[in-house]
Amino acid sequence: MTATSNKNYASALYSLTMVFFFWGFLAGANGVFIPFCKSHFDLTQFESQLIDSAFYGAYYIGSLLLYLYSSGVGYDFLNKIGYKKGIIYGLLISVVGAICMIPAVNSSEYLFILVAFFVIALGFSLQQTAANPFAVALGDPATGAHRLSLAGGVNSFGTTIGPIIITLILFGTVVATPEQVAEASIGDINILYVILAGVFLLVAGFFAIKAMPRVTSDEEPERSSKLTRALLAITIAMLIVIVIGFTLPESFGHEGTLALLIIALLTVAAILFLSNGAAQKNGNGWGAMKYPQLTLGMLAIFVYVGVEVTIQSNLGALLQTPEFGSYDESQISHFISLYWGSLMIGRWMGAVTVFKMSKRMQALLSILVPYLAFAVILIVNRLSGRDVSDLYIYAVCIAVMIAANFWAQAKPAKLLMALGILGVVAMLIGLHTDGKVGIFAFISGGLVCSIMWPSIFALSITGLGKYTSQGSALLIMMILGGAIIPPLQGSLADVLHDIHLSYWVPVACFTYLAFFAWKVSGILKKQGYDIENITTESGH
Repeated sequence: MTATSNKNYASALYSLTMVFFFWGFLAGANGVFIPFCKSHFDLTQFESQLIDSAFYGAYYIGSLLLYLYSSGVGYDFLNKIGYKKGIIYGLLISVVGAICMIPAVNSSEYLFILVAFFVIALGFSLQQTAANPFAVALGDPATGAHRLSLAGGVNSFGTTIGPIIITLILFGTVVATPEQVAEASIGDINILYVILAGVFLLVAGFFAIKAMPRVTSDEEPERSSKLTRALLAITIAMLIVIVIGFTLPESFGHEGTLALLIIALLTVAAILFLSNGAAQKNGNGWGAMKYPQLTLGMLAIFVYVGVEVTIQSNLGALLQTPEFGSYDESQISHFISLYWGSLMIGRWMGAVTVFKMSKRMQALLSILVPYLAFAVILIVNRLSGRDVSDLYIYAVCIAVMIAANFWAQAKPAKLLMALGILGVVAMLIGLHTDGKVGIFAFISGGLVCSIMWPSIFALSITGLGKYTSQGSALLIMMILGGAIIPPLQGSLADVLHDIHLSYWVPVACFTYLAFFAWKVSGILKKQGYDIENITTESGH
């Protein structure tokens, strides 16, 4: 990385964290917005989850377009314009999406709403691609992980308060009565997106006038024609599934939709493993895809993002069932906030390991910081008018995560294995119970997911050498999982007529993540790497 000045850009970093906050804010708010749309537009559970498909699918499409453009012209697009301009352009794209949401909701056409969501997230994709290396470059490279951890913590804070603020805007209060829910109108959504468009525009203007370093990357993309064809094959397959899905006769029902989504999932996995198999025989033109740890890791990121999103996206419908409290749309923010707050708890704990301190102090902070984050969640919910006494018992779930973290000793494979197993156990407890026990079991999936990303990332890119940058880009593309797995679970709920039983989908996801930790350990050992000394970077 290069910058035009050695000036202390602390204020630039603080400005950058605002961008991280908005990613988290809107992603967290989707957990409230999805059941709201389901109620107002009379959607099936599958249809309501298409919001996630549009949102996270845009991350894949945005990353793919950048990859294809850079490969085609022979230089990196962001390297040419600079990361600062990349963030500004991304914010402006999100402004367009937020403005488009207003006529979309007024048209009462759900498809237009999905398109607007897609445009907003397309801007987020460009912002995220630029903002992560930008944060590393704003200071000493040795402390780049610290800055990303700070930004990740702010991102998680956004996911924590997003559901509460969205509920306040939609219903006028964070604890609305059924009458207030019924009175909530499309006009309330208009107000929300006018505010978001204004804020995005304000932040873009702030970035434009603020003095910041000219930061670029010296690394140019490598042309990998066979890899490009594999990515295009995945994209074409997804487009075919989407077209078939929209033209599928009603007689095929929910079962036909579920079959299509399973086909989409299997297609992604099949193309990845067939590509790796071909690359093992002849690596020319395959780039990073020749490494089995990356192929397994791409599927792991796909599954990880999918399970992180699907647990909370379907949580709103689960909480509306009699077995789980019969909460209405205005009351679920209490739990959605705790779910996303759980990711903040784990990421704040994970950030402790990147600072230099004595082992005793690090151990002490690894216990105290998660509970400090929990206290922040309780305070935010209490200030919003909620009674939080029913959340105190969640401290037990946090203690289990802390114990797993101590057992793993910051070793990625060991930590990911422990978290994967805990995820399976938590989901099974939720599936075999109801009420508050079941709710907290499912919400604890947020704790499990909170520190998985850096472990998956570190294991996947180990040994890639000159292909590390390309491998990282491919892993980011696999955020696509957030577009497929949530609607798959929603469709399963429609087929079974039981949202509770649909949580077998997260069980399968966590099982694969535990398998990945075991399998990739063996692969890296065969390649001569000491998996005990692989270190993680910042969290997602």
